[in-house]
Amino acid sequence: MRIALGSDESTELTAALERDLRARGHDIVLLGALKAGDEEAWPSVGRRVAEAVAAKSCDYGVVCCWSGTGVSIAANKVTGARAALCNDYQTSALAREYNDANVLALSLRATPVSEVKAILDAWFATQPTADPKYRAMIDQT
Repeated sequence: MRIALGSDESTELTAALERDLRARGHDIVLLGALKAGDEEAWPSVGRRVAEAVAAKSCDYGVVCCWSGTGVSIAANKVTGARAALCNDYQTSALAREYNDANVLALSLRATPVSEVKAILDAWFATQPTADPKYRAMIDQT
């Protein structure tokens, strides 16, 4: 899979995300402070990652900022992007299952590096529900 990974700063968490995603065999597109010479503020990073996913040039996106909230808000303004701020394994799985989220937002401040693998395990292992009730709600977004 091709994953857009963006952040407004490069940290131990973003390095762990990149390492884990590459170890899974994914092709990574770096944006924002993660790409040399491409420093951007969180609104632009969130938007650019979401645009890559919405345009289907990337299968999923992962966005980070200090709280994770800003990049998720920016990403969700892009039609076709469904960003979810996840801070643990269960929230990541629920975001994929019941919201068909395609952009994972993480807080640089609050996400422990030790949780990266579990959060990504849940994200990639969980498929969106086929339940018509939830599909109808997802289609409203």
